[in-house]
Amino acid sequence: MDHNLLVLIIIVALSLLFDFINGFHDTANAIATSLSTKALTPRVAILYAASLNFVGAIIFSGVAKTIGGSIADPFTVENGHYIIIATLISAILWNLLTWYFGIPSSSSHTLIGSLAGAVIAGAGFGAVNFEGFKKIIMILLLSPIIAFVAGYIIMTLLKYIIIWTGNASRTRMNRVFRTFQIISAGLLSFSHGGNDAQKAMGIIVFGLVSTGYATDLEVPLWVKIGAGLAIGLGTSIGGWRIIKTVSNKLIKIEPINGFASDLTSFAVIQTSTLLNMPLSTTQVITSSIIGTGSVIRFHEVKWATVIKMIMTWLITIPISMIFAFIIYKIMFGWL
Repeated sequence: MDHNLLVLIIIVALSLLFDFINGFHDTANAIATSLSTKALTPRVAILYAASLNFVGAIIFSGVAKTIGGSIADPFTVENGHYIIIATLISAILWNLLTWYFGIPSSSSHTLIGSLAGAVIAGAGFGAVNFEGFKKIIMILLLSPIIAFVAGYIIMTLLKYIIIWTGNASRTRMNRVFRTFQIISAGLLSFSHGGNDAQKAMGIIVFGLVSTGYATDLEVPLWVKIGAGLAIGLGTSIGGWRIIKTVSNKLIKIEPINGFASDLTSFAVIQTSTLLNMPLSTTQVITSSIIGTGSVIRFHEVKWATVIKMIMTWLITIPISMIFAFIIYKIMFGWL
């Protein structure tokens, strides 16, 4: 078998494995609120999210092009295919580690950090496109702040609308917003697939270019379908450890702030996808939950858990860079 073809098969297999793990690692993001409020049963919620993750994944491709070409140039970088292998191994290890401990870390952070670290190890600092890298980092840093503020505003507006319309009984209000949550959870799952699955697509495209099997950054249909199926299948497995953290350990979620959180997250993620920019769906959704929950019970937010999550977000990129750098040097340092 041709060497480049064998390397490409390894890249595709690792990318789909990363996407699969991303699916069950980030399942909590899309369905934690609807499970917490019992708007959906666990089985229905997971299958619902998996289906819409797949649909979102095969519709968009702009984020994949950003991942595939903004951090390093796959057409010129040396040892690009080996860099991608080290990137994926690093990202998979970090995702599994944080999943095991039930920490909702960011798959986006670890993939981007791993790619930068592997590029530095394999081709030097000069091969990193720091302008593209900086732009992605800015989106990753700003998006949770935007989600928190937007969630706080949307929840405040809903609160005043309810008061203005006569302050309906709590039972009736919960019933209405549980119904709304079914819609908002679907929208969120769709946007989640549309942004998160594209990251693996971008890595595969990088691999296609570096092995000589592609001449541009367009995402082939088979890559879209493969990534969509992988993240959908991973979602169907369910990341129960992380679901428990997001749905129970941040703040008590009621149907109204669950709906507001989902709607806020959908709006932020979908806007980023349409702008062809990757972001952390984990950060956006948890920040939305904290923002909406703060309107109702600010003092009941589990700030210790929030701080733990923020610390994980902050360390993920540098740790992933180090992981990928070391992995590359161990596996391919002889090149």
